Amino acid sequence: MKKHIAIRYLPLIALYLFFSSAATASGDRIVWYGLDEGLSRARTEKKAMIIDFFYNMDCPRCAKLQKEVYDNPTIAKKIRDEFIPIRIDLTKKLTKDEELLGEKYDYKNDCLLIFLDYEKKLIKDQTGKKLCFIDKVDPDEFIQYLDHIKKTHYQSQRP
Repeated sequence: MKKHIAIRYLPLIALYLFFSSAATASGDRIVWYGLDEGLSRARTEKKAMIIDFFYNMDCPRCAKLQKEVYDNPTIAKKIRDEFIPIRIDLTKKLTKDEELLGEKYDYKNDCLLIFLDYEKKLIKDQTGKKLCFIDKVDPDEFIQYLDHIKKTHYQSQRP
């Protein structure tokens, strides 16, 4: 009798184990949104956006950024908690809105990384320059940049 009950619930146990391990594995990674959903979330949550015009892992810049920055647990947590991450896949046909956004920041159908506030205004670095193209990224400098953006972004929201 006990053996029959265990066999009966085996599929449910397997599903539970599968989904709980999948949730844990994805819990440390960045969940990227599409442009429309990301813009909506940014407005609702009043968070700055990181918009990555991304090719794929065959692109040296994209692979390096993924490995050295996005896969860094400290950076991934900071992005998940404090920003809305948006990824635009350049290997697919872009929507009109994606094209317009890329053209606005002169992406020339190439990799581009930009930071916008929730009102779609470009966030600049401490010197007033926009950070758009990244060839080399030091994780510690990236964290400092994220901290700067958060500090200036949330200060500008205060009454």
